[in-house]
Amino acid sequence: MKFESLRIAGLRCLESVSLTPAPGINVFVGPNGAGKTSVLEAAYLLSHGRSFRAGSRDVLLKRGSNALSVFAEVRSEDGRTRRLGLGREGGRWQARVDGDSAASLGALVQECAVVCFEPGSHDLIAGASDERRRFLDWGLFHVEHAFVNHWRRYQRALKQRNALLRAGGPLDGGLLEPWEAELAVAGEGITAFRRGYLERLIPHIREFTMNVLPELGDFSIRYRPGWDEAADLGTTLAERRVRDLGRGHTTVGPHRADFSIAFEHAPLREHLSRGQEKLCALACLLGQASLHAEIRGEWPVVCLDDLASELDRTHQEWVVAQLLGRDAQVFITGTEIPSALADQSVTMFHVEQGVVTALL
Repeated sequence: MKFESLRIAGLRCLESVSLTPAPGINVFVGPNGAGKTSVLEAAYLLSHGRSFRAGSRDVLLKRGSNALSVFAEVRSEDGRTRRLGLGREGGRWQARVDGDSAASLGALVQECAVVCFEPGSHDLIAGASDERRRFLDWGLFHVEHAFVNHWRRYQRALKQRNALLRAGGPLDGGLLEPWEAELAVAGEGITAFRRGYLERLIPHIREFTMNVLPELGDFSIRYRPGWDEAADLGTTLAERRVRDLGRGHTTVGPHRADFSIAFEHAPLREHLSRGQEKLCALACLLGQASLHAEIRGEWPVVCLDDLASELDRTHQEWVVAQLLGRDAQVFITGTEIPSALADQSVTMFHVEQGVVTALL
């Protein structure tokens, strides 16, 4: 997938930006605070429905503005072009595909694939479990369409069970049982999809970790589904009713799932330095992009925010070499062109005070 055009209005400091990225490597240079990261953020929004930076979607709006919009034309490897949009006006968010309102944000996300390595990416390794669940589920949204139905069924049933638990009062098994049955069926399906996805993903990640972290030895991932599999999920939910009533929410299930990474010579995440966490996260993101390409026949757009400050020159050159041979569209930001790209053919954009200008 590649962006053929990108228009941004009212996003952080970007007032009105229109650009035509090249199909290869695009570099956005400018001083700190100029809006470079916000360009990547716009592309990421169309693919994830949220920013990779902390905070709610409300903080994305330019100060003093009540409207935000991101529009793009994206072209697939088969030549198909889609028009995508995400906007907010008057407190309401709306997604559009080919000019029509999308049935859900997920319908937009499925049409646009962007992965991003940025200063907070190490949270995929060292952060909260919801980062890792989002990582798995985003990948599945794009390569397993049946997963979406299981995920929506599970979220609906989870919302209903939690509402009953928050209502308090004596437990009524007759009210809980239908939702627990739905949670069990959808939850077991989600778990099966996630396990299958990880089986296919691990070899792709391993290919990259062998290059960037060879000193750590073999790479593996352990998945924990969110409940003790000594019993099935339906039985576990029934057994947890009293405890869940006291807490006011459902404490077991795929929404509590997690995975942990391990290396032969660093079996625990705590054994990794911050630099190694970053490189491991980079390998995971590139591995996910590689698996996406294997299944879909095209690479997602790859965003690398502030590459020169996140990686040393050796690893910058390695990343560039990997992407040059993959027919991937790449967005890179920096205060100046990264040294690893000095001898490469790239398309340059200058960003200053929220204005993006193509450089010839």
